[in-house]
Amino acid sequence: MNLLILGGNSDVAYALARLFAERAGAGIVLASRNLELLDKKAKDLEIRYNQSVRAVYFDAADTDTHREFYDSLNPKPDGVVAAFGYLGDQGRAQSDFQEAQQIIQTNFIGAVSILEIVAADFEKRGQGVIVGMGSVAGERGRQNNYIYGAAKGAFNIYLSGLRSRLSKRRVHVMTVLPGFMDTKMTRKMKLPGLLTATPEQAAADIFNAFNNSKEVVYTRWFWRWIMAVIKVIPESIFKRLSL
Repeated sequence: MNLLILGGNSDVAYALARLFAERAGAGIVLASRNLELLDKKAKDLEIRYNQSVRAVYFDAADTDTHREFYDSLNPKPDGVVAAFGYLGDQGRAQSDFQEAQQIIQTNFIGAVSILEIVAADFEKRGQGVIVGMGSVAGERGRQNNYIYGAAKGAFNIYLSGLRSRLSKRRVHVMTVLPGFMDTKMTRKMKLPGLLTATPEQAAADIFNAFNNSKEVVYTRWFWRWIMAVIKVIPESIFKRLSL
């Protein structure tokens, strides 16, 4: 199996790459902007697990380069994980549209751009797996991160539609909905310990769901029930909550 991980420098992506190299014997392409750091990670995985691991440059926000990027891959992947994202700063995004635009560009527009290219290839071949990293933040708008949540919510819906389209061609699409995670992106945030997953825990959830052809997976599992409660709170009450 050849696996392409977009956003390969993220903590969860790297933990997932380790699992696929160790347990699935997958050849892996890690793609991200920081090629120097990514190359070190690729070499470590290649030596540690004796698998083919390459590092390639990819910029999710630069959609004009996506077609050329995918065409350059040889061999083409059997599976693609879209693990890139940008949390951004909600407060700044409210007064600086460039910040809002970057949040939306990275988390939604960039993801759709590259995955439509992947989807067309997989659809033609009649096989493949696409894994998209959405977020529980996209399941209901919260005052603390509604621009990020809106972008992720759009991506969640996109993956649902893509799954419906590609299922007819035996292409599987999986949506990953993480809750709080202890990663570089959230390092400066005060997160509730009992509800916060490590990258390794999240990667294990994704890997197991991948092997069992799950369509939607929450990580950790309890976020399914947390969000079930949050989604049924009446709007008149929800808007007064400090969430």
